[in-house]
Amino acid sequence: MTQVYPPDEGNGLSMRNLTHVIYGLFALGLLSAGFFGIATIASIVLAYLKRADAAGTLYAQHFDWVIKTFWWGLLWMLLSALATFIFLGWITGVIALVWIVYRVIKGWLALLAGSPPVAGY
Repeated sequence: MTQVYPPDEGNGLSMRNLTHVIYGLFALGLLSAGFFGIATIASIVLAYLKRADAAGTLYAQHFDWVIKTFWWGLLWMLLSALATFIFLGWITGVIALVWIVYRVIKGWLALLAGSPPVAGY
């Protein structure tokens, strides 16, 4: 099944480019080990702000993907931080970080292929 991209209106970023920006900001926050954590927060804010504009398109699924990745990742990182008191948190923290990176890469590759991200994990 081929997804038809909506026409660009010529004002501002196209939805496709905006989605690339969202993934890029999220990845920047991850790669900088939290130093540019504001970039990750900016990507989530952008995804929330533009989600209504992307409703019914391929990009809405990408925005939902990034938002879910952020909130589930935050939950698992917080639980891992609490678990560091019993020395298990370091392991679960690394697993959560690998999962977040995996989801960002998987979603971004799906965007490059012109398809929605497929939930598997």
